[in-house]
Amino acid sequence: MEHPENNEEYKGLVVNSGVEQPSIVNPYLQRGRFARRRLTADDYVEGILKGNTAILGQAVTLVESTNPEHQLIAQEVIEKCLPYSGNSIRIGISGVPGAGKSTSIDEFGIHVLQRTGGRLAVLAIDPSSEKTKGSILGDKTRMEKLSVHPDSFIRPSPSAGSLGGVARKTRETIILCEAAGFDKIFVETVGVGQSETACHSMVDFFLLIQLAGTGDELQGIKRGIMEMADGIVINKCDGDNVDACHLAARQFQNALHLFPMPDSGWLPKVLCYSGFYGLGIKEVWDMIYEYIDFVRQNGYFQHRRAEQAKYWMYESIHEQLLSGFYNNATIASLLPRAEQSVLDGQKTSFIAAKQLLDTYFALL
Repeated sequence: MEHPENNEEYKGLVVNSGVEQPSIVNPYLQRGRFARRRLTADDYVEGILKGNTAILGQAVTLVESTNPEHQLIAQEVIEKCLPYSGNSIRIGISGVPGAGKSTSIDEFGIHVLQRTGGRLAVLAIDPSSEKTKGSILGDKTRMEKLSVHPDSFIRPSPSAGSLGGVARKTRETIILCEAAGFDKIFVETVGVGQSETACHSMVDFFLLIQLAGTGDELQGIKRGIMEMADGIVINKCDGDNVDACHLAARQFQNALHLFPMPDSGWLPKVLCYSGFYGLGIKEVWDMIYEYIDFVRQNGYFQHRRAEQAKYWMYESIHEQLLSGFYNNATIASLLPRAEQSVLDGQKTSFIAAKQLLDTYFALL
């Protein structure tokens, strides 16, 4: 009997999360008899609640898909998993490129798993190319310890141009991971910027990784990201860099004193550590747990999560409005002409946009 992998009909089928898609080599090849059974929403939920990481990974792929059919199933899965979510500590981790985020997460993750047990999910957001829209998705290769740990789940996802480098569906992915029994969630963003509010609005603690020598305290004040940080850590505090790191820590701490006191009532701390050598990791986690205990006692923990839920309700409205507008057949046919009229100088950008919007709302 011919082995299925040698069967041309089998090769023509690419299965993604239980949903067959055309082959990227030959899209005209038809479904083969060795195709995987398509999973239902209940199948996904059952697998997730059992902690099956293979099913969880497929469900995340479904959530990230832009296929309308996939989205319907994904939303049903999320709705059924929602009652089982919310029982984790969500940590957002950001920093300038080259700050050692992936290496630090590897050390942080191993430390917290050894210290408290439980399960850890790492949602690593990889930058997408503006030209090709592709991503390397190589963060997992830099997390050598976590990638082989039985209680960890690492999911690299493309940012796909999302605001602040946080993938469009990361919040929904958090819900699925929590339902699967992961009680610690790390969200790693692609870099630093004003738009990192997207990450801040889905985590309980926002950790900013900095390097010594990247600017004085005035430069730090310019970065609005510091106002959102619940804790700042200076990485690569080892060897000849120790004194420079401690100097940078003092400068950042001085800069923080110039900001208004955060709503949480917690004054962010600045610590030094070495992700490569694993030095100072315990002190970083002592700070994080001290913060969690502090905000739970004063009620800010639940207040922040409620505010985040409201924020994402409005974000979902914005996303649906954009999707409805650009996927409308009439608008799709009018857009090229409107664009050309702007390029030819016949209309201003604002007039062309208003006419398109007026047409769209008239169709509703």
